[in-house]
Amino acid sequence: MNYNKKTVRDVDVSGKKVLLRCDFNVPQDKETGEITSDKRIVAALPTIRYLLDNNAAVIACSHLGKPKNGPDPKLSLAPVAKRLGELLGREVLFAADVVGEDAQAKAAALKPGQILLLENTRFEKGETKNDPELAKAMASMAELYVSDAFGAVHRAHASTAGVAAYLPAVSGFLIQKELEFLGGAIADPKRPLVAILGGSKVSSKIGVINNLLEIADTIIIGGGMAYTFAAAQGGKVGGSLLEADWMDYSREMIEKAKAKGVKLLLPVDTVCADAFAPDAKSQVVKAGEIPDGWQGLDIGPETVKLYCDAVADAGTVIWNGPMGVFEFPAFAKGTEAVAEALSRTSAITIIGGGDSAAAVEQLGYADKMTHISTGGGASLEFLEGKELPGVACLLDK
Repeated sequence: MNYNKKTVRDVDVSGKKVLLRCDFNVPQDKETGEITSDKRIVAALPTIRYLLDNNAAVIACSHLGKPKNGPDPKLSLAPVAKRLGELLGREVLFAADVVGEDAQAKAAALKPGQILLLENTRFEKGETKNDPELAKAMASMAELYVSDAFGAVHRAHASTAGVAAYLPAVSGFLIQKELEFLGGAIADPKRPLVAILGGSKVSSKIGVINNLLEIADTIIIGGGMAYTFAAAQGGKVGGSLLEADWMDYSREMIEKAKAKGVKLLLPVDTVCADAFAPDAKSQVVKAGEIPDGWQGLDIGPETVKLYCDAVADAGTVIWNGPMGVFEFPAFAKGTEAVAEALSRTSAITIIGGGDSAAAVEQLGYADKMTHISTGGGASLEFLEGKELPGVACLLDK
């Protein structure tokens, strides 16, 4: 896939109506509906401000949650419009629908320098089906499409990909940054390229491991999926998380790494516990020697040293997935040590969204990382080498 896409700076936006796809899928309090983190709204501000400052009329749109049967008042974007207005210090108009009478009338009357937010795109049944009629109706309100919702580019929906069939399509600054760092790490990394993969399941990272075996110099495995690798080599994993169906695959990956000359680092010791609980009794054992009735919940101190040494002289590091049960402080030490090691290295450090991003932010290392991706699922598919529909539809430079 070509990562060199046109951005808002490559087109004339002055006096134009711009349909801007944002990622305003913000977390909300289940009882009050109050926005509990406005980070995703803040992330969209540079592109919105650029468009408004350059005399564009902005028609913003986004999904929020997963409405089951059409419009759901609890998933309205009205609170987002209010918060966006506060952050911008100007009025944000709000349409009560996506392509209905209210949206059409307000979009038609919109003047340069004004911003309108449409209601939740998923209130339209055709959104997730990438219905061409819906895409056409959305596109009819504007003259240019700007995509800035990296968290949604792996989905071929009407508002993320479909509208690009009817309007010239370019990226906003958020997507430009993701393509620059993630795209650069895959297409032309500063070497050595070290990939750290954690999380619970091998099955969810198959494509990523397969693709990275073609381009990485070192792959580090942590988290729950390490126990499937350990069992695949005849180790005892006690009651640890185990995907027995993926043991053959794990053996294949070990062989493939050897054949390609890629260093595949697996835990050499494990912190195991007698229960899956924050206050469980714990002990450190060698990898593959977890006693019955015990389960691995973190990488051990020897593994921590091995992994931290591996990133010390890296050129580029991509990290996706924690090293242990990060939610329990007693079993977060592996994840914390990796985050700290990344904060000290001079490598380009790219954090692939999700739990890794949360860990780095919680520990106060966010400002020490080169790039923290805003899309969990999207960055995973990026690392798998998959074509992302919401990026493929943008104009090439």
